[in-house]
Amino acid sequence: MASAAERLAANINLGALGKAEELKRRIWFTLAALLVFRFGTFVPIPGIDPVAFAETFKQNSAGILGMFNVFAGGAIERMAIFALNIMPYISASIIMQLMTSVDKRLEALKKEGEQGRKQINQYTRYLTVIIATAQAYGIAMSLEGSRSSVGAIVIEPGWFFRISTVITLVGGTMFLMWLGEQITARGVGNGSSLIIFAGIVAGMPQAVMQLFEMGRTQTLSPVIIIVLMALMLASVAVIVYFERAQRRLPIQYPKRQVGNKMVQGDSSHLPLKLNSSGVIPPIFASSLLLLPLTIAQMAPGGPDWLGSIVASLGRGQPLHILVYISLIVFFAFFYTAVVFNPVDTAENLRKHGGFILGRRPGAETAKYIDYVLTRITVVGALYLAAVCILPELLTVYWAVPFYFGGTSLLIAVSVTMDTVSQIQSHLVAHQYEGLIKKAKLRGAATTTPRGRK
Repeated sequence: MASAAERLAANINLGALGKAEELKRRIWFTLAALLVFRFGTFVPIPGIDPVAFAETFKQNSAGILGMFNVFAGGAIERMAIFALNIMPYISASIIMQLMTSVDKRLEALKKEGEQGRKQINQYTRYLTVIIATAQAYGIAMSLEGSRSSVGAIVIEPGWFFRISTVITLVGGTMFLMWLGEQITARGVGNGSSLIIFAGIVAGMPQAVMQLFEMGRTQTLSPVIIIVLMALMLASVAVIVYFERAQRRLPIQYPKRQVGNKMVQGDSSHLPLKLNSSGVIPPIFASSLLLLPLTIAQMAPGGPDWLGSIVASLGRGQPLHILVYISLIVFFAFFYTAVVFNPVDTAENLRKHGGFILGRRPGAETAKYIDYVLTRITVVGALYLAAVCILPELLTVYWAVPFYFGGTSLLIAVSVTMDTVSQIQSHLVAHQYEGLIKKAKLRGAATTTPRGRK
C-alpha cells in the first residue's frame, strides 16, 4: 500500500514544477555544473602529442582504459585534465566505508553524528589526494614510456612533465570532487553519481550512430540491430524493476499510555532492498578482471604465465565468464554486509519499542533480518550477474559498443531513478508548503477581530 507521500507524488504534474522556484534554481545549477564538467573533458594536459596518444589509445582501448573512458566521458581518450574523473574519490569513499566496519575508532567516530561524519569526509578527501597522486604519477610514467607509429607521446620527457601532469590530474580530480559536493548541496541528486552519469550519457549518441553505421556497412544485419535495441530496452525495464524491488518486514509498535489515554500501537515496515550493493559489484569485478590485461599491456614481453592468464581471461572465454560472475556475487554479498548491519538495525528497533511479529527483540530479530537479507541478496547478485554478462557476450560476438554494457546501463538507470525521486521529494515539499500557506490564509480570513461585526 502506497504512503501518503507516494500518493501525493503520483499526482504531481508539470504545472507544479513551474511553480517551484527553488527546485528550478537547483536544476539549473546542476545543469551548469555538468556543463563545466563536459568542458573540462576536452582540455588536454600539457606536454603530450594528441595525435600520437590517440593512436596508442586505439591499440589499448580493450583493457581497463576502455571501461573507465566510458565513465570519464571520453576524457581518457583525449587525455584531458579530468582524465582521472571522480573515480579516486569514489575509491576513497568505498575504502573508508570498509574501514569504518573494521576500525573501532572510525566506527565510534561514525556514531558521533554530524561532527563525526564531517571528520570522516575529511579523511576521505586526504585519501583521495593520495590515490589520485599515485594514479597520476603512474599515468605520467606510462606516457613517457609509450610510443606510437606517429612518434613519441610526450614532447619533452622529464621531471617537469611528470610533476605538471600529477598536479594537473590531481587538481582536476579535486575540482570534480568539490563540484560533486556542490551539486549534492545546491543542486538535485548525488553529485558524484551525476558526474559519472553525464560521462556515460555523453557518449551514448555516438555509440548509437556507430551501431547504425555498422548496419549501413553490413557489419551487422538490420535484424540483429533491432534485436539489440529490444534487448537494451528490456534491460532497462529489468533494471528499473529490480532496483525498486523491496522485501518489507512488518514492524509492530506496542500500545502506550499518554496521560490518561491508551494510544493504539502503530504498525510500519522495514524495507530491505533487493540490491543493497548498487553498482559497486560490477565496477569492482571489472577492475579486478581486467587487471592482468592492463599489466600485460603496460609491461610487454613479460613472463609466459602472465600471457596465458590474459589469454584465458579474454572476453568471451569460459573462464572469463565464470570469474566475472563469481566476483560480482562475492562483492554483492561483501558490500551488502558493509552497508547494512542487522545487529544495529535490531538494536534500534528494540530501543524504539518496535518488534517483528513472531520474533523476540534483540538477537533473534537480528538473526531473522540477516536470514532474509541473505536470501534476497542471492537474487540481487544473480540479477547483477545476468545484466552484466549478457551485454558482455554481445560486445564480444557482435562487436556492440561498450556504452551498451550492463555496468553503464546500470549506472545510468540507477542515477536517473535517484534523481527523479529527489525531484519528486522537492515537489512534495513544495506542495505541502503551499497547503500550509493556504490553511493559514483561510484561518486568517475566518477570524474577525473583537468588536467588529
